[in-house]
Amino acid sequence: MADTLPSTISTLAVALLFALCIGGVIYAVFQPALSGSKRRDARMHVIAARPQSTEKRRQVKDSDRKRRSVQEQLKEFEERQKNKQSRRNNPTLSVRIEQAGLSWERKHFIYFSIASGVVFMVIALIVSPNIWVTLGLTFAGALGFPRWYVNYKRQKRFNKFLDELPSAVDIIVRGVKAGLPLGDCIKIVAREANEPVASEFQKIVETQVMGISLSDAVARLPDRVPLAEANFFAIVVAIQQKAGGGLSEALSNLSRVLRGRKTLKRKIKALSSEAKSSAGIIGSLPIVVSGILGLTAPDYIGLLFTTTTGNIIIGGGLFWMFCGIMVMRQMINFDF
Repeated sequence: MADTLPSTISTLAVALLFALCIGGVIYAVFQPALSGSKRRDARMHVIAARPQSTEKRRQVKDSDRKRRSVQEQLKEFEERQKNKQSRRNNPTLSVRIEQAGLSWERKHFIYFSIASGVVFMVIALIVSPNIWVTLGLTFAGALGFPRWYVNYKRQKRFNKFLDELPSAVDIIVRGVKAGLPLGDCIKIVAREANEPVASEFQKIVETQVMGISLSDAVARLPDRVPLAEANFFAIVVAIQQKAGGGLSEALSNLSRVLRGRKTLKRKIKALSSEAKSSAGIIGSLPIVVSGILGLTAPDYIGLLFTTTTGNIIIGGGLFWMFCGIMVMRQMINFDF
């Protein structure tokens, strides 16, 4: 009993010393945070880094306020773009017709579809008496060709807009540097620029006449021309109208960006032209060979059209041709 008492006391002493050591380490680690000295040092550092003069502090406050304003504007534009992106990616038929620059109504498109279907049906009856071939070509002429034509005109108009937009921005830059208001510069572009930029800027002027502000009128441009370049122009004008700043410098930078994107697109088209030509030759080769055989040996190739087995072979061949063309198109279609 007498031997166990000193050992117990020594064990307790060691445990107490160990607990004090752990407590000391914890206190040393968390003492700055608990005492507030860390926050004090950080605050003193911020105060020491502040400009001492009143003029410098006012300039810093103005720049911070302007930066926050620009950031808020950018966030607002991002939210608007998210809401509008779905509508721009899937426009209705009426919107596509308007974007193509066609003065059609829906009834005109229906008339064009009916006429196209009749023309394709006549061509099919002349080429082949097969009822399935006639139905297929009629279906393609009535439903496929009119939409392809609208999309083709739409894309062609967009390309013309991209070619002319940098020159229009340069006109605005020169006008702003000369002291003209932005609205007057846009009117000059509407009068002097080539189509379709002139008509789109004329719509901006007409929208202003109706009482809508300039920034809101320009913000509608990407809805009519859903291109990244038109969106850039609308964002620059809207931010300048609300946050201020040098409009001529911002538009000059935008003009350089637009011309750089235009040059890059042309380089991509030049580098991918060989692959596109090869894909076109490979995709058209079976059709050309079939046409030549139809002219030189109609009895030989006619079995494909007159027998059930031949029709199955034609269907399978067309299916695999379609798959190959889609694969080649995906390989050479650069998203820019």
